Amino acid sequence: MSFIKQLLTSCMVLVCVLSLAKAVPISIDKTKVKIPEETVKEPPQSVDTGLHYDRYLREVIDFLEKDQHFRDKLHNTDMEDIKQGKLAKELDFVSHHVRTKLDELKRQEVSRLRTLIKAKQDIEGGNDIAVDHQALLKQFEYLNHMNPHTFEVEDLDRLIKSATKDLENYDKERHEEFKRYEMMKEHDRREHLKTLDEEGRKKEEEHYEEMKKKHADHPKVNHPGSKDQLKEVWEEADGLDPEDFDPKTFFNLHDTNGDGFFDEQELEALFTKELEKIYDPTNEEDDMVEMEEERLRMREHVMNEVDTNKDRLVSLDEFLVATKKKEFLEPDSWETLEQNQAYTDEEMREFEEQLARQEEDLIQKAADLQKQREDLERQQEQLNAQKIELQQAVEHMERLKTQNVPPPPEMQLEGNALPGSFGQDKFPVPPELHPLPPGHHDVPPAQHHDLPINQQPLAAAEQHNLPHESQPLPPGHEPPQVLLDHNNVP
Repeated sequence: MSFIKQLLTSCMVLVCVLSLAKAVPISIDKTKVKIPEETVKEPPQSVDTGLHYDRYLREVIDFLEKDQHFRDKLHNTDMEDIKQGKLAKELDFVSHHVRTKLDELKRQEVSRLRTLIKAKQDIEGGNDIAVDHQALLKQFEYLNHMNPHTFEVEDLDRLIKSATKDLENYDKERHEEFKRYEMMKEHDRREHLKTLDEEGRKKEEEHYEEMKKKHADHPKVNHPGSKDQLKEVWEEADGLDPEDFDPKTFFNLHDTNGDGFFDEQELEALFTKELEKIYDPTNEEDDMVEMEEERLRMREHVMNEVDTNKDRLVSLDEFLVATKKKEFLEPDSWETLEQNQAYTDEEMREFEEQLARQEEDLIQKAADLQKQREDLERQQEQLNAQKIELQQAVEHMERLKTQNVPPPPEMQLEGNALPGSFGQDKFPVPPELHPLPPGHHDVPPAQHHDLPINQQPLAAAEQHNLPHESQPLPPGHEPPQVLLDHNNVP
């Protein structure tokens, strides 16, 4: 048996699980799907585990299968040993070519993850936020992010354990997802009723009950995996005489990839005829999401009854043993989804309370955002007003400067007044501009050069520092003697 069948399909709950939002039309009869001879030992290429690392997982397994030593060890290792990581140690003995290719696959996967992380960070936080790739890669347990360059034993061990855990947990997650789907559908229906008047609500309720009754009115559904159910496939899908039904022949007919096992997608294909009794895509009352849930319920039930070693594969021996049991020959009736509500009244109440809390949180967040917006707009208005005031002040001062008019005192800046400002506390008046004492008269500047040198006015600084001759000196002070250089006297 191929490694991809034993590792992937054995623990694969997701292998043929279709997204609840993308139901496959039941007009496609999976029981008649055949695989070309050249791919008889490989699973259908369209099958996807649903894991976000599905491609990496499959490429690694594909190259490991090409190594003869690894393939031989695989045949002598049971599924439990594989899950515990014993097979991963054989990686040290595979060929150099395979190891080189595995190194390349790992580098490509690390690069892909980093690109996705960077894109997410850009969307959520902007380009200015530094991205710690090593920290973010820790959430991806299926590879050793501390060594992004080579594929080692630890990488294969992590890959096997992560895939096993993720796939085996899917059944539980799927049930919860479907339950939420059903409760949301009922919640929306109730909310719609609130928008109607009394007469409208009455009509809507009557229509709802009528659709439920029409959906429940279908032929008897055989117990999945029972003799009656398989004989019906044998007759209608395979076109064979029901009196000639043979379990071993039936198994070989529907083991579509010829690997000696029924995997999950091959089992689910056996239930198409039963599902066609309940669901029709053209009927208003039939929900195709519920159809896929019914298909998966049937598969899960058969696996629980027939898969005795719990490797999520049904071998020929397990199948033949099951055909001899009472459950195969005289099974109980099968209860469909409409007979088994997916949620309880208490779960529905809690769900609606949770939705109400979420709605309140959204309303509060919206109010907070609106308040923040108003505060920002108010701050912006204040800034705009201050900006206008400053612009007007600058323009006014420029006009005063142009007209050579000193600005008013309130517009003078301390320690940085404009030229032309008045007030001696700002700009001291030069001494030469001080008014003369009484009895003194200023000599016109044009006449200064006609006076003897000892009668010419002193410089402003000297006038400022020396007392005027006409000013009386204090008692005991004599006037200073001015010595002239006679060589310079004309």
